[in-house]
Amino acid sequence: MVYRANIHEAKTHFSKLLERAHSGDEVIVAKSGRDYARIVPINSNIDRRPGTFKGQIKGDITGPITNDDESNWG
Repeated sequence: MVYRANIHEAKTHFSKLLERAHSGDEVIVAKSGRDYARIVPINSNIDRRPGTFKGQIKGDITGPITNDDESNWG
């Protein structure tokens, strides 16, 4: 669910808006009636084990990208 709040409401009820974002809602903060910022939860369930992509990356990934490299994408 998306919830919109103006800046005054966001300043006054920041903790409540953070709780809404943490529970899964997307909170949009508006300034002068225009969307200005978004508060979203941080996904802490990301699997970040070393070696996850071992053997899947080919070529020199430290050098500049050339047109030849782009043809190998996808």
